[in-house]
Amino acid sequence: MDAARRPTRRGLFGRRAEGAPVTRVAEARSAGRPGFDYLDSDEVYLDSACQTLRPQPVIDAVQDYYLHLYACGGRVRYDAGRRVDAEVARVRERALAAVGVTSRHYSCAFTLNTTYGLNLLLSALPAGRFARIVTTVTEHNAVFLSTIAAARRAGIPRIVVERDDDARVLVDAETMRDAVVVVSAMDNVIGAVTPDLRELITSVHRVGGIVIVDAAQAAGHALESLRGLDADAICFSAHKMYGPSLGVVVATRELLLSLEPVMVGGGQVSAVTADDFALLPDPHTRLEPGLQAWAEIIGFGAALEWLGDFRSGAGETLAAHEARLGARLHAGLAALPRLQMIGDASPVISVLPERVDGHRLAAFLARAGIAVRSGAFCAHYWILERRGLGPLVRFSVGAHNTDADIDRTLEVMTAMMKGL
Repeated sequence: MDAARRPTRRGLFGRRAEGAPVTRVAEARSAGRPGFDYLDSDEVYLDSACQTLRPQPVIDAVQDYYLHLYACGGRVRYDAGRRVDAEVARVRERALAAVGVTSRHYSCAFTLNTTYGLNLLLSALPAGRFARIVTTVTEHNAVFLSTIAAARRAGIPRIVVERDDDARVLVDAETMRDAVVVVSAMDNVIGAVTPDLRELITSVHRVGGIVIVDAAQAAGHALESLRGLDADAICFSAHKMYGPSLGVVVATRELLLSLEPVMVGGGQVSAVTADDFALLPDPHTRLEPGLQAWAEIIGFGAALEWLGDFRSGAGETLAAHEARLGARLHAGLAALPRLQMIGDASPVISVLPERVDGHRLAAFLARAGIAVRSGAFCAHYWILERRGLGPLVRFSVGAHNTDADIDRTLEVMTAMMKGL
């Protein structure tokens, strides 16, 4: 092939690898990064709290769908479509197993993302069933905004409760009575896991309420905290769990069947007349109007399988790997001058630089080949209104990260902070 027409690849930061194959950079190093051979050796991605990278088995599963399955599932009689249906059914079961529940009481539905799933649930709750909506001060906008909109639509009060310094939810029994409580299992800014979530769910159920859990961060970084959780619904995103862009809702069959869907279409109905329709008995269909993202669902199944088998280059589980790297990074950043740490060590670390705008610091890091996120991380009320903080910089580690990534980040940050 003529050199002028040879495919090129741009890395995570837009640097062009001239003459390199589109699917793989020749000089990429796989040591310590099982499943991520495609990464350039000089690229440090520390934005897994927003979106994790995809390991090769997930990429292969998505590609395999387009090359070999390529069919539409649902009410299909030909072989490729039947195979899609069978694989999607397996992924639903894997998703239930990932959070430690069974299909006897729970069902799994797929949506666009966590935010979409939360909004679908809240907008379809049966009218007149609940007295109020309750959430907390630290919530991500996916929860904060959807609960504002839902309370307005239903014409019921919305109550925002506090958390203590350990992230426990401070709410009394009367406030929880007949309430829809929507709460995160893991904080989006500092990675704090809600320690009393199981007790909170029990208390809410005791007084006639339900609990919807935003598990977007927990599913990716603290999956164990979700296992066997007796929540009425758990919403999370495949793209924070090393899968494709996809939302997942694991909810009780009882809750799903009680919904009054505001979005309806093909795949949800068993009969249609001139002026009415009858919904299918399958609970997950309440949240799945129209054609589904078959490739992404199948790719998510591959991600769950990969996560179950994951061991880092050092033989660690994912939780141990992220905890160790997060602790190293937190300790190194805490030792730097003119840098305020927000929260304790975790896989998600936010800092407030004292002499430079957080967005500028993130841009400087990007130029050095280190990808981080800056701003309020969709926790505008908590960070800007309540805490009065300027733009933060967030470092979040993932399965692909190595000790060399942490060393490189601390080296660059040390030089930058000393120069301010």
